[in-house]
Amino acid sequence: MEFSEDDLAEARRQIDSTLHKLRETIKTFESKENAQRYKSQITLAKRRVKAFEIANRLIERELEK
Repeated sequence: MEFSEDDLAEARRQIDSTLHKLRETIKTFESKENAQRYKSQITLAKRRVKAFEIANRLIERELEK
């Protein structure tokens, strides 16, 4: 499936925005008094960050072609 350069750039922008929000969420949960209570949410957010970072790298590769 082919995507336009504009589509890829917009996807990257949206992913960057989501990554920022996820990273802030992780900071918030980790700074809570009883952070252990939020362990599953922290783990989920970290996994999502990793997935979005991978997606961003793949988009970058496509844009470099």
